[in-house]
Amino acid sequence: MPYFAVNDSTGIYLLDLNFKRGWGRLRSQITEKKWGLKMVNTQTISESALEDFDAEFRGKLVRPGDDAYDTVRQIHNGMIDKRPALIARCTGVSDVVDAIKLGVDSGLEISVRGGGHNVGGRAVCDDGLMIDLSSMKGIYVDTQARTVRAQAGVTWNELNRETQLHGLAVTGGMVSSTGVAGFTLGGGIGWLMGKYGLAIDNLLSAELVTATGEVLQASEKENSDLFWGLRGGGGNFGVATSFEFSLYDVGPTIIGGLVVYPFEQAREVLKFYRDFTADIPDELSVLGGLIHAPDGSGTPMAAILACHCGSQEEAEAAVEPIKSFGNPAMVQLGPMP
Repeated sequence: MPYFAVNDSTGIYLLDLNFKRGWGRLRSQITEKKWGLKMVNTQTISESALEDFDAEFRGKLVRPGDDAYDTVRQIHNGMIDKRPALIARCTGVSDVVDAIKLGVDSGLEISVRGGGHNVGGRAVCDDGLMIDLSSMKGIYVDTQARTVRAQAGVTWNELNRETQLHGLAVTGGMVSSTGVAGFTLGGGIGWLMGKYGLAIDNLLSAELVTATGEVLQASEKENSDLFWGLRGGGGNFGVATSFEFSLYDVGPTIIGGLVVYPFEQAREVLKFYRDFTADIPDELSVLGGLIHAPDGSGTPMAAILACHCGSQEEAEAAVEPIKSFGNPAMVQLGPMP
């Protein structure tokens, strides 16, 4: 399904929230029909409309020329240099509803930022409205139900800190600065996936704002078709504002890290990686590849990265073949929080 279509008196608005294209964008309306659907014309927003919006908006509306503008529009990939006409920094779900309405009513192209880690820079748009969720940092851990709910601006470092307070975890980003939102809706490949599956396998529910401003809960029992869509159905369903996950006993210490080898050993290292990973326990996740030296010199090297989420005794035995293989230049594989 390429677009999420919402009928109203002026035509059909198309909300394209495919995560391959970032969180999404609202297409412009044109007078001609394309594929049987009308799109919306981009219009200039009046100053009075912006003042009315800003009066109700709890967050911060940032415009070009504001002191915070250049900082707020930056994302993880420094090569991206897009300049939105407006940035709506939301503090809650009501702000998201208002921001979507502003974009729909004005015909502005919309992009949505969660953690801002998407390498393609889809969180930012040129000359449109960027809905910035990065200030939405709420996290609630339910130790009895063994679940956690996190808002769309939370990163995995922030979520893990709260869940590890109780010795609990769920599959999260291999890079801790990755945002929970885009990571999850993109599938969610992480260090715990061998034992507990992808992040999306552990998603219990999500809160979502549609193009019409309706706030919905999606789960197996409520709006189940929408929940199916959020877990890999192609996107285009709205702006997800929070996520609920299952939690598991992990930590507080695991065995993890990497072993780095001179580039000349790369062929043997990758052969070892292939053979070793053919039969490993679910608790052990292993990656192998070619990297640059961690010291910043740019020297090409080969590396094996590993994480074992089981008991320390089992973990030590499981990673020993990695630590003892070949002639490594660096071994940093052991207990870590």
